[in-house]
Amino acid sequence: MKANKLKSFRQEFDFSLAGKWLYYGLIVGVVSGLGAILFQTLLEIFKEYAIVHWMGLNPGGPGGEIPSFRLSQGIFNPFLIVLIPALGGLLAGIIIFRFAPEAEGHGTDEAIKAFHHKRGIIRPSIPIVKLIASIITIGSGGSGGREGPIAQIGAGFGSFLSLRLGLDVRTRRWLLAAGMGAGIGSIFRAPLAGAIFAAEVLYSSAEVEAEVLLPATVSSIIAYSVYSFRYGWDHIFTNVGQHGFSNPLELVPYSIEALALALAALLFVKSFYGVKKLFSNWGIPRFLKPAIGGAITGLIGLLLIELTQDYQYVISVMGGGYGILQEIFQNGITHISLAILLLVAIGKIATTSFSIGSGGSAGVFGPSMVIGGTIGAATGYVMQLIFPGLTLYPSTFAIVGMAGFFAAAANTPLSTIIMVSELTGNYELLLPSMWVCSISYMVARKWSIYKGQVPSKVYSQAHYGEYAHDIFETTFVEEAYKTGRSVVALSTDVKSEEIIKLMTEKRQRIFPVVDEERQIIGSFTTTDITRMLLGGEESTTTAKDLMQPVLLEIGPGESIRKAQQIMMENQVEELLVVDDHMQPAKILGVITAADIIRAYNRKLSQKKFGNEKAEALPDDYAVLGNIALKNVIEKDILIISPNASLGDLVKLITQSKRNIFPVVDEQGKYCGVILLNEVRSIMFEVNKYNLVRVAEIMTPAPTLVNIDDSMSDVLDKFERSNAWNLPVIDRYEKYRGLVSKSTIFSVYRSQLLLKSGGGA
Repeated sequence: MKANKLKSFRQEFDFSLAGKWLYYGLIVGVVSGLGAILFQTLLEIFKEYAIVHWMGLNPGGPGGEIPSFRLSQGIFNPFLIVLIPALGGLLAGIIIFRFAPEAEGHGTDEAIKAFHHKRGIIRPSIPIVKLIASIITIGSGGSGGREGPIAQIGAGFGSFLSLRLGLDVRTRRWLLAAGMGAGIGSIFRAPLAGAIFAAEVLYSSAEVEAEVLLPATVSSIIAYSVYSFRYGWDHIFTNVGQHGFSNPLELVPYSIEALALALAALLFVKSFYGVKKLFSNWGIPRFLKPAIGGAITGLIGLLLIELTQDYQYVISVMGGGYGILQEIFQNGITHISLAILLLVAIGKIATTSFSIGSGGSAGVFGPSMVIGGTIGAATGYVMQLIFPGLTLYPSTFAIVGMAGFFAAAANTPLSTIIMVSELTGNYELLLPSMWVCSISYMVARKWSIYKGQVPSKVYSQAHYGEYAHDIFETTFVEEAYKTGRSVVALSTDVKSEEIIKLMTEKRQRIFPVVDEERQIIGSFTTTDITRMLLGGEESTTTAKDLMQPVLLEIGPGESIRKAQQIMMENQVEELLVVDDHMQPAKILGVITAADIIRAYNRKLSQKKFGNEKAEALPDDYAVLGNIALKNVIEKDILIISPNASLGDLVKLITQSKRNIFPVVDEQGKYCGVILLNEVRSIMFEVNKYNLVRVAEIMTPAPTLVNIDDSMSDVLDKFERSNAWNLPVIDRYEKYRGLVSKSTIFSVYRSQLLLKSGGGA
């Protein structure tokens, strides 16, 4: 009795699910936290040597990050301010383009792309290369942040773990996102924001990957605990002050700030990808490009120092750049002029664009905080002059500016609000942060610094199968089949002579047979006719003799999924559409495999674009575009020699349900095709079976598919030729196989399900 009660008690709780994610989350979190510690430690050492000791600069840093490794500040050396970032870029470029080109740029974007388009797979070498290259890029003075590298490190381990454990695609994607959130939550000491960021950053719209939240939360908490155990539990920025929101009229200057931040975010995105495009089109070795980007970054930093004679704050345009933010939070802008704030903001946009856009490796979150904070502080300074009756603090505008700028630049308003609060420890500004982030996000949602984001789940291959199932189940035959196709129904006593004559005149493949009450009692196909001819009893055969009891029919109210299932089970490409509610049943038309594909694509387009226009999609989004032609070629299709007789051809037709037969000579060279519709009249003349050769009746195919054609080319050829099957040849005109619409359709649907996590 007690055992039963205990069993019943256990059934009330899902301990297995909780245990599973605690186990996976613990491993991913520990590794992400240790990765963040390793990254931060090595970055400190590299930065102390390159920037402090050799360049002779002291850029400062957040109050909550006390370096554990210090060197004495060297003598200011303007030459090294240009040379060291250039050498750092060169070394990073060699490492990246030699071992893992995917480590180029900001790592969060690559993790997003892996989630949506690579089934959650990140090559194990990428996080290692990313870690080393980012330390060199940032530590040598290149402008970049830590979130990209650590996000890719965490995501890469989540992917690696799932592959080693043989987990399914869906779980692999979750662990990838959880690792991304863990890395960010640890290195910024913002566990809640890290978890929400992992779920929110995947989409450019307001959608959130809800299933990622819980795994990411577990991993983020563990990673944060591991990292903070080494580096302390304080917020990154200290002595921030707790100025809050106390007057509704403050929303007016905050609204102005939101618009200024959105404009700056647009400038940042345009500048970043403009520089990236410029370097991409430059025909020099790729590993040299980050060196040039590093040199330009150093020149910008040196120019600002010479222009302002400021050796402390303008240097924030290089490296991480958090020093100027700590000064704003701790002492206001007493020692920083409005010109310095604006120069740092504009300079940081430029240096980040050249450091990362040239091919270097670093994140964009850190620079965004500096840009948003300085623009926010500058806006607050101006707002004090415009609204003297309000008590406004530039430091609070800086905090809100950090949130609003990144919300606009990355389309991540929710996580950014929380992230900035956790970075600064100021929760009194949640309301103005929400206000500014909402406005800047809505104004700027047409662009994003993360190009890997997709607009919504409909665009993500992680969810293709979900929408495929919905569309197949909720699209009905009556929406798919073409009306106006006349279908001839035969009575049971129609003789074979009439049937043969009818088949030569019509392009109908399925013939329903009806009784005296016009009720459908069976059907037959062109294959049944050819078998009859070989039997030698065509003169006495009737439609009743030919018909099969299995009706190849579907109701107009049935789903296209059921229609596709019937087609595949019976190896046919057409079904009769029959209304069984009428007496007798009424034949409405015919539905084909091509009709089903068109109906699916039309519905998918409606979900994506709000209309039925099949708008062009990037290759990453097009499932059909990712299907290789070699995977859909049918090589076991029966072929026939040009020297074979008509009788040989008829025997071949009875063995196949195809309506096309490739003609191939002894050397394997393609000669032509036999189209069933073209030879129906002569194939019923038995007296010519030994007289007529295949070479005399073959015709050119409607078009030929080349083995090197892309799937889009193949589909275009099907569309232009209106064919069901097409021969495939190589450059030497050798026959390679046959490709059919039905095979493409079958692989297409399998890919939809696979990309959603239906298989490992």
